[in-house]
Amino acid sequence: MNDIIVVCPACGAKNRIPADKRHMTPKCGRCGAPLGRAGDGSVVELTDMTFQQEVAASPVPVLVDFYSPTCGPCRMLAPVIDALARKYAGRAKICKLDTSRHQMVAGQFQIRGVPTLLFFKGGQVVDQLVGAAPQAEIEQRLDALL
Repeated sequence: MNDIIVVCPACGAKNRIPADKRHMTPKCGRCGAPLGRAGDGSVVELTDMTFQQEVAASPVPVLVDFYSPTCGPCRMLAPVIDALARKYAGRAKICKLDTSRHQMVAGQFQIRGVPTLLFFKGGQVVDQLVGAAPQAEIEQRLDALL
């Protein structure tokens, strides 16, 4: 009963991925778009449309990195976010949201500067970090949510 629900980035459909099929590369049941490997420790790219589904419905804590591709500190933080996704695979969901393309969610959470990291548990913001923080500090805050 360790199935994972993956929201299709193309059409928004929810897809159930059984635990014994996570090693495969699943496709969306509705539109056929690739979903990526569920639970493999990859960073989930969020949009204004998928944010609520991915964060509010998550049974595990969620870290969202609000970033901009033109931001120097954001680019420095990107490898740390990727490493965290691999380290916390299955225990926490690590996500990214491009604030230059998806401004509705950034406005909803009053994101004024990037990078900003928001920590969610049960769909609610429980912690926040602004700026490029060291990996150890981010891990400490994630561990507190587990």
